[in-house]
Amino acid sequence: MAATTRPDTRNLFAMTDAMDVATLLSVFATDARVVFGNGQPMVGVDEIRTGATAFFDTIAGQHHEIVNEWNVGSDAIIELKVTYDRKDGRQVTIPCVTIFHTDAAGKIDDYRVFFDVAPIYA
Repeated sequence: MAATTRPDTRNLFAMTDAMDVATLLSVFATDARVVFGNGQPMVGVDEIRTGATAFFDTIAGQHHEIVNEWNVGSDAIIELKVTYDRKDGRQVTIPCVTIFHTDAAGKIDDYRVFFDVAPIYA
């Protein structure tokens, strides 16, 4: 079985923490699907760009700490602690699980995030 190429998760979350949408989009397939919790799926890089930009505009910063990671073939499951810098200067740390799948080119084509965003905005 050939080795699966996927974005390095540490680099992926460093890109996410930098909140540089253009760089972050470089790891996604053109027709990728992204879902946050029970939100509506964002399909395609244009919708992902719009959604990521809108979310990043609501926070001052963020930092992802990988707690556990499981990789099976083209799938990755990552348990995280994410610290968000709120616009009011406070910080909140939230447990999170991210699951993603990569296509044959090593691009993320399905990305799901499970977390409770309520503390970010409380």
